[in-house]
Amino acid sequence: MSHLPHRPPPWVAYLLLGGAVALACLLTTGTVHDALLALVSCSSAAAIAVGVRVHRPVQPRAWWAMAAGMACWGAGDVLYVLVYDVGGSQAYPAPPDVTYLLAYPLLGFSLLALARKARPGRDVEGVIDATILSVGAGLLSWVFLLEPALRSMSDDLLGGTVSALYPVADVFVLAMLVRLTSAAGARSPSFALLCAAAVAMLAADAAYQVAYAAVGYDGTAVDPVWLAGYLLWGACALHPSMRRLSDPVPAHSGSELGGGRLVLLAGASLLAPATLALQLLLQQHPSSWAVATSSAVLFLLVVARMWTLLRRLRVQAEQLRALARTDPLTGLLNRRSGDAALQRAAAGCARSGSDLVVVLVDLDHFKAYNDTHGHPAGDRLLVGAAHAWGEVLDGAGAHLARWGGEEFLLVLPGPDRAAVEALLGRMRRVVPDGRTFSAGAARWAGPAQDLPALLAAADAALYAAKAGGRDRTCWAPEAPAAPGAPTPALPSLPALPARGERRPVHPVPRG
Repeated sequence: MSHLPHRPPPWVAYLLLGGAVALACLLTTGTVHDALLALVSCSSAAAIAVGVRVHRPVQPRAWWAMAAGMACWGAGDVLYVLVYDVGGSQAYPAPPDVTYLLAYPLLGFSLLALARKARPGRDVEGVIDATILSVGAGLLSWVFLLEPALRSMSDDLLGGTVSALYPVADVFVLAMLVRLTSAAGARSPSFALLCAAAVAMLAADAAYQVAYAAVGYDGTAVDPVWLAGYLLWGACALHPSMRRLSDPVPAHSGSELGGGRLVLLAGASLLAPATLALQLLLQQHPSSWAVATSSAVLFLLVVARMWTLLRRLRVQAEQLRALARTDPLTGLLNRRSGDAALQRAAAGCARSGSDLVVVLVDLDHFKAYNDTHGHPAGDRLLVGAAHAWGEVLDGAGAHLARWGGEEFLLVLPGPDRAAVEALLGRMRRVVPDGRTFSAGAARWAGPAQDLPALLAAADAALYAAKAGGRDRTCWAPEAPAAPGAPTPALPSLPALPARGERRPVHPVPRG
């Protein structure tokens, strides 16, 4: 049985075929060279359109804008052949410059649309990073490209204006590219191809502008970079991963100051003194005002970036503190925080001479409920009960903690027995799914009774409520009070059993 040869994926086939045409372009000169280059640039727009139709990305408008931008670039290359090669014109600017300049905003806004889809809402860190790199690149463009173009405006206003627009457009596309890299979380092959395409285009454009401004060079040596950029633009849209390139990502996932990003931002911040040093080395008149202005702006941007980083660290530290205090499932105080709340309440009652009641609450038949309905339903029951009890206890000055599994600790400073019974009655009426609970209550006898003994008394009362038929509250016998003794702290408690596992304290199961 014969086997068909393995076909490369479309994006690889496009790179191979386009690479062959690009190689033929580099081996020819004149009109043929320019025509083959125009063919490759037009093919990139067609490839993006095919990729959008085949893969149906989640942000199609951004990709269509990208296809339109590359179509403008291809149209510029076609017009270049018609105006300069066929028509023999030497005019500058010319019709190709119109379509070339139209390509930049389309490409830039397509990158921005992808970034905003990946990171909806405010992305302060990403905007600051993009601005830092843009200011650094803008300084280089001003010193080596814009200033010479502006000086030539006295001789040729239109030509100087067009020459000045190219580096400005490059800086805009660079800012949108940085914005995308800080927002997109999925570093997919399509993302890598897209970034490589944009970098190749910007590098070729900058090299051509510098060479032309310096020596009037026609830029033929830069054509391989332009050709590579065209092919990479098309390949990024033909790769299947382009479909999810702009998937939303969690906040801050692309804004951390990792090693690579830190080096890039540090390099951008050093561009101002580096530019001044380069001008002095080349014995050029230094652009003092431009360097001073960009240095001040970069300093303020770096300070703003550090401020956002510190603010996010403070938020994360507060979140970690909250996680250390609360139970991750119910959001109530965890056992350690419940211990601390009990100690604080006991110390306050000892000073004021008021009463203190602790109640251990245990949902009835919880294990059977889990076995019947499944653990997710059991988790929902715990969360619902915690939320409902929190609303009942709001304003009562009580502390509610998850003590372990389906067991909860309720600390009530001040109320008498009737008030406790009434409060527990309101709690019973709001248990979700018609479930019930048993409760063991114990009144603190004052500093003479240590807190572990108080908890043990409430635990024994809870056992009695379970043994007596559940769905009831039992009270522990009150210990004799002996005021004046110090309030002992709770010792470290043993690790909690897993939910469903019971401590071997009583012969009657709690569930």
